[in-house]
Amino acid sequence: MRKPIPASGKTRSARLIALIGAISMALVAAVLMADVAAQDSVGVFDWFRIVLIFATTAWLGWGVMLALTGLAPWRARPVPALQGAQPLAVVLVPICNEDPVLTFARVAAIDHSIAAAGVSLDIAILSDTRDPEANAREREAFERLRREVSGQGRVFYRVREDGRGRKAGNVEDFIRRSGGAYEYAVILDADSLMSGAAIRDMIARMEADPDLGLLQTLPRIVGARSFFGRMMQFSAAFHGPVFTRGLARMQGATGPFWGHNAIVRVRAFAESCGLPALAGKPPFGGHILSHDYVEAALLARAGWRVEVDPAIAGSYEEGPENVLSHARRDRRWCQGNLQHIRLLLAPGLAGWSRFVFLQGIVAYLVSLLWAGFLLSSLAAAALAPPPDYFPEPYQLFPVFPSDLTQEILALVLGIVGLLILPKFAVWAEAVLTGRAEAYGGPKRALASVVTEIALTSLLAPVLLAYQTRAVLQVLAGQDGGWPANARGEGILHLGQTLRACLWVVVWGALAYVAVLQIAPEQAPWLLPVCLPMMLAPVLVAWTSRPLTHSVFSVPEEAEVPAVVIAFREIAARWLTMASPEDTASGKQAA
Repeated sequence: MRKPIPASGKTRSARLIALIGAISMALVAAVLMADVAAQDSVGVFDWFRIVLIFATTAWLGWGVMLALTGLAPWRARPVPALQGAQPLAVVLVPICNEDPVLTFARVAAIDHSIAAAGVSLDIAILSDTRDPEANAREREAFERLRREVSGQGRVFYRVREDGRGRKAGNVEDFIRRSGGAYEYAVILDADSLMSGAAIRDMIARMEADPDLGLLQTLPRIVGARSFFGRMMQFSAAFHGPVFTRGLARMQGATGPFWGHNAIVRVRAFAESCGLPALAGKPPFGGHILSHDYVEAALLARAGWRVEVDPAIAGSYEEGPENVLSHARRDRRWCQGNLQHIRLLLAPGLAGWSRFVFLQGIVAYLVSLLWAGFLLSSLAAAALAPPPDYFPEPYQLFPVFPSDLTQEILALVLGIVGLLILPKFAVWAEAVLTGRAEAYGGPKRALASVVTEIALTSLLAPVLLAYQTRAVLQVLAGQDGGWPANARGEGILHLGQTLRACLWVVVWGALAYVAVLQIAPEQAPWLLPVCLPMMLAPVLVAWTSRPLTHSVFSVPEEAEVPAVVIAFREIAARWLTMASPEDTASGKQAA
């Protein structure tokens, strides 16, 4: 039995500094809140708000420390050359109810790139699709793929008889049946693209470090077209590397696994990562949904290193094109992360693995904390004695703002400092290092950052509403299942978004009416929260529309990666000969 690898001194220091920084920010916020509350007698709701502001600020502060840790100079680890005979490796592509033309076209592009990089790998497409007609279309696409790559003995496709465990079970089934033939497995999603050079470098890294059980890359989003999609694409490319560097420094050998665009040592994975079904019914029982975090923790428990390297180039994926698609994915992640409550005390896990589980849980519970803070503030205002001053009717705010106004103002300023300033710090780092040139230069990159901040500020209340509903559904025992990802979605029309977001509009309107009745002087301060909720259908429809390249430019648009070009060419060619069903579902995405 291998012994767990202890954290290095640098990793422990980074963790300690980040924790101290986040707690310090939370303490400052709590003290300021207590000082405001102490102007009158401190009641039950005041103590409740103090606790909530401490918790929510600690969460925001942790993100700030992650960014600051990632801003420190970073030296990309040199990639060793492959020595001797190339180890046997396989690319795994688990799929379920995916567009067959686009999925298999991606596989063809990856195969061409692998050949160009001078490496040889098998590719296995692992289908969990149950519908017979969909299976027939997959087999048709597979035959097209085999003709494209001439890989009768190297490219494989199978339909699993038993769909237990979903994606994790799909990969486990392959490893149990065929994993002994390979030393390494590159795990992708149906929308993943990876260059052969990236795969070659990942294999070389694994060969050079016999203790490395899993190496995670930072996928770059490609192909986004809508306002929302291009914003996500820019944010992932521009801010993502800095935050991931911070994550790599803090997690050390107990790093993350995001379920795709990563390479695993098959023996380590087979020995360590068997996932049992949890006792009881979903949402807290049954198959583990967020299996990737658990598999990373199990590898670390067994003494294998789990690392993330944001410097590995050539790793790509697609992202959601609108808010509704994002919310559907987030609902599944919410259930999976909250399911980890049952794993916090699992035996033998590294302390940092438990902390990672806790982070994932808090990431969703914090939406309830924000809602609780606002509700308790309104309750305190409703129970407070009337003010002893009388503002003039024409004044927007009283001359002496109430305690609640001071609290909300401090909260707004705190959020600006904790959420917005780190993004400008990342922009400054990009300018100083020359990284901003790939995003259109410093000025254009700054315009993109400012636009992204404005758009995320508008959408934040809407996304928070969806996340809060998801948390409440899970806590109420509602199983969200495992809905198939919608890829290549088109424009959403106002009628669609009105039906989907009507409940957000109603709650936003009710909240604002309640504020007007309980604490009318606070109404202007809560407009940034309630107004976007009332305008949710318009915002969601508007951000699903195509956006020009005036903002949110990314390097992959100025110089499109070869594997992306190959995918688009193959997909376009295949779509001209595809069945009507495939053409309808895949034309827009290609």
